[in-house]
Amino acid sequence: MEKFPRKVFATLFFAIFVSVTGVGIVVPLLPVYAHELGASGFSIALIFGGFSLSRTFFLPWFGRLSDAHGRKPFLVMGLFSYFVISVAFVLAHQIHSLIAIRLIQGVASAMIMPVAQAYVGDITPEGKEGITMGGFNMSVFAGLSIGPLMGGVIQDVFGLNMAFACMGGLALFGFCLAAVLLPPAAAERIYSVGRTPVKWGLLVRDRMLVALFSFRMVYTTCIGIIWGFLPVYANDAFALSSSAVGLLVMLGVSVSGLIHIPMGMLADRCDKRLMVVAGGIAVIVAMLLMGTAGGFSGLFAANVVFGIGGGVSMPAVMALAVIRGQKIEAMGSVMSMITVAHSLGMLMGSIFAGLIMDWFELRYAFFLGILIMAAGTGQFFAGTRHSDAAARPGREKTN
Repeated sequence: MEKFPRKVFATLFFAIFVSVTGVGIVVPLLPVYAHELGASGFSIALIFGGFSLSRTFFLPWFGRLSDAHGRKPFLVMGLFSYFVISVAFVLAHQIHSLIAIRLIQGVASAMIMPVAQAYVGDITPEGKEGITMGGFNMSVFAGLSIGPLMGGVIQDVFGLNMAFACMGGLALFGFCLAAVLLPPAAAERIYSVGRTPVKWGLLVRDRMLVALFSFRMVYTTCIGIIWGFLPVYANDAFALSSSAVGLLVMLGVSVSGLIHIPMGMLADRCDKRLMVVAGGIAVIVAMLLMGTAGGFSGLFAANVVFGIGGGVSMPAVMALAVIRGQKIEAMGSVMSMITVAHSLGMLMGSIFAGLIMDWFELRYAFFLGILIMAAGTGQFFAGTRHSDAAARPGREKTN
């Protein structure tokens, strides 16, 4: 077995960590900022959903290109684009400008996360998929934990423009890390170089990938509801401060991140499918608690349970994705497919919640999340019930 390239892993980890922290600073502030500019629920949904919409269209393209030409060029391009976008946020003072910037940010994001995950998948040792991907995903969860809390404090003390400036500085730092410390594309360990890329028709007929896609999509639909509209809900219903809202958003992410590594280790040793289903059930409970919350304490508990659900299920989901990506030698395409599910979920969550806010009562969006999550968890269980890979550690044995 080849030696695990710790320097490459550490570079990817910290580059993603600082850039995601920057994005996390802005996430809880945009809905309230747009609401103050006079945005309707649907307009807020477009601001959040536009990011996911553009990312969805570009993910398959960048994933296949990174399989053929290397990961580094797309990572450094995407990280530098995040820096430029932060400058654009400072200059934007109209709703349509925010929507346009988020559309562009979605394109940049398509060059970052799935490509970084594919890079980690390429260097993952056999039998260590859960712990390796769980460890790497800590960069995302740590960034999204620290970012919202920082954003709330920065907004309360210094104002919104300083939050955008911090996002830009962190993105620039991440760009420098990737550009300087990652080896050139020619030195990357990509098994698919020189091969004809796997056709998307084959991927969408793969039962395991379809089940993973479905679960990831419904899970992030709930995230889209929470991230897009919990700040507005908490502000309007309970008059919570930006710092309190940042703490709530941070909770779900940080709890999930804290248990990612132990859950990744567990996923390498036990039935991955049952871990995914258990996490899905926890998310359903969390959405119920959120919809029935009577104040800060109720929302606090709901976000903790939501974090547990994601922390239990996602390491197993990503471990199964790595196993499948290495088996069919199309890691970039597989990770892009999983991230497309993430983007579609965020888009659907924000759009659904925005429409419910305009037509009914925002609280009902959380109950819709319960139904969607239950359907996706059931579909995953049914779609993987005959898979040996879900039940055993190590490499997948069946197609």
